[in-house]
Amino acid sequence: MLTYLILLCAVLRSELRARQDLVAENLALRQQLAVLTRPKRRPRLTPTDRLFWSCLSSLWSPWRSTLVLVKPDTVIRWHRFAWRRYWTWKSRHGRAGRRRIPQEVRDLIRRMAKENPRWGSIRIQGELRKLGLAVCAQSVRRYRRANRRRPPSQRWRTFLRNHAPHIWAADFFTVQTLTFQTLYVFFFITHDRRRLVHVNVTAHPTAEWVWRQLLAATPWTQQPRYLIRDRDRCYGGNFIRRAARIGIETILTPVHAPKANAIAERVVMKLGVDLDTLSYFLGREAIHITPRPGMARWREHLFAVLSRNATSAANYFHLPYEQTVELGIGVEL
Repeated sequence: MLTYLILLCAVLRSELRARQDLVAENLALRQQLAVLTRPKRRPRLTPTDRLFWSCLSSLWSPWRSTLVLVKPDTVIRWHRFAWRRYWTWKSRHGRAGRRRIPQEVRDLIRRMAKENPRWGSIRIQGELRKLGLAVCAQSVRRYRRANRRRPPSQRWRTFLRNHAPHIWAADFFTVQTLTFQTLYVFFFITHDRRRLVHVNVTAHPTAEWVWRQLLAATPWTQQPRYLIRDRDRCYGGNFIRRAARIGIETILTPVHAPKANAIAERVVMKLGVDLDTLSYFLGREAIHITPRPGMARWREHLFAVLSRNATSAANYFHLPYEQTVELGIGVEL
């Protein structure tokens, strides 16, 4: 009985549908039937079959209801792959982008930049306009840059390897104490043996204090030739000149380039504490007034009010809210 009811609903549905949907449905079913009747034990879909379903999915919206052989996601993947192949073919066989500047104009830009090193891109663009050549400043800048060549020089890694016995590195890192006080640790380390030459701690680093640490680390002219450090203000403005007087050349690392001073940064990672990932665990007591005998009623209310209005430890020590964990306990009075 259920089977006949399903057939009756299918007939009524086919009468209400448009003829174009019926033709598309018959075409989809016949194509799948043709694939299944191929003389193979396990029929495989050919590129023509994939192209058929890719086109049918874009032309007929209810194509998923007639699909039996593969999943709808597979057909969508075929369709995307066909579009990628089409646009790849079109970009390779067509002329994409704007036309290139003629070779004579490019050679002229390089010649003008070489013979007039003080001319900028705008000046060269103006001179080209006088000759009737319309070239934008960005194109002039690009071809001028192609003419520049840096003089041969050693790379940073080569410099560190060649001068490792004469290089020291210096850096700061912070440590938090049990009383939530921040201490600054300053150290010197050699590049050849990775040996800590000098370490000291202070709560208030200043330029004079840093200079005294350098003098303490280099007694009896036992000093490096090069000192690699970052651009921290704790060194002061006269540190480079004062270090040059005793024969130490200071090399400043670029901004946001910790790999330039990798040996010192590795020490900071091993010995230091990252404040951005540090968690603070605090205790907090909640006072509850109970009817049990003991303390006077007015004293219980006084203690409760004082506890409720007291500043929390996180606010007192200015701890970050997202890194603070409070463990509470209830105290009954």
